[in-house]
Amino acid sequence: MLSTIDLVIVAVYAAGLFALAQWVSREPAGQQKNAQDYFLAGKALPWWAIGASLIAANISAEQIIGMSGSGYAIGLAIASYEWMAAFTLLLVGKFLLPIFLKTGIYTMPQFLEQRYDSRVKTVMAVFWLGVYTFVNLTSILWLGALAINTVAGVDLSLGLAGLGIFAVAYSLYGGLRAVALTDIIQVILLVMGGLMISWILLDQIGAGAGPMAGFTALTQQAPDKFHMILNEEHPHYRSLPGLSVLLGGMWVMNISYWGFNQYIIQRALAAESVDEAQKGIAFAAFLKLLMPVIVVLPGIAMFVLNPGVVCAGQSLSIGNEFTATGYQGSRFCSAARGDRLFSRVNV
Repeated sequence: MLSTIDLVIVAVYAAGLFALAQWVSREPAGQQKNAQDYFLAGKALPWWAIGASLIAANISAEQIIGMSGSGYAIGLAIASYEWMAAFTLLLVGKFLLPIFLKTGIYTMPQFLEQRYDSRVKTVMAVFWLGVYTFVNLTSILWLGALAINTVAGVDLSLGLAGLGIFAVAYSLYGGLRAVALTDIIQVILLVMGGLMISWILLDQIGAGAGPMAGFTALTQQAPDKFHMILNEEHPHYRSLPGLSVLLGGMWVMNISYWGFNQYIIQRALAAESVDEAQKGIAFAAFLKLLMPVIVVLPGIAMFVLNPGVVCAGQSLSIGNEFTATGYQGSRFCSAARGDRLFSRVNV
């Protein structure tokens, strides 16, 4: 459970984030938001906001839980999703993004209408609206509430309601500008919090000798967790079938996700120029390279510290014993990160 200090941290975080979202959403007196202002932030996002918002839209509770659990069960091989995504982002920025920006589109269905006709646009819009509403949003809400429940003991129903209400209040008025600019805070929290968790766990494995000593000990105590390519005898080969996943299906999935997914590509479409958008994409690719250290390495570390865990969610609660009072509040904020949910509400 959270202490008083932790609760204060959570309250200040939520209030500050909400206030910042409302402040950056202000319009000059007498000026009304139009579609471009709402969905594309007036096409004025700087590259650093684009890069941070891309990562914030991609990483949330379900991916933190899933990849940490996969790090525990499989090892570093699961990081291939992150490192391949970094390369895919560069390809999208080089070849696809200039085409999208040249057409002046706001949404991907709009691009399909220009390329084909309104029937294709309608089919895709209805399809993706259904996927976002009944699959993506529900899973993000559930796993966000599960993470909060695991870290802080908050009832699942209360966590679901709280995340949903805060998501609507946070982003519905301000649109993409509110989401993208406050995503910077979210990503700083994610990166710093994840690095701190990795530091603490590695120091624990190294018996207080520091994270580098801990990492050396980790590679010695769990060498099988540091194979990037799984052979056919590996128990998780069906999940990551060796080179075939890297040279085959993952490319289709990555290009579809990073190049044509509305709530992802929308950030880059909000740039004032192709050059600014491409710099934002490159910044996001750099941040992607850090993700395995933030979300996979802690899972591998927990395998050494607490072998025998059967559920990914358990590793979050077990990690509580290694964090001090006050830092639990920061972990709660990381667990409750709703920026990906807020992003999809904006879409």
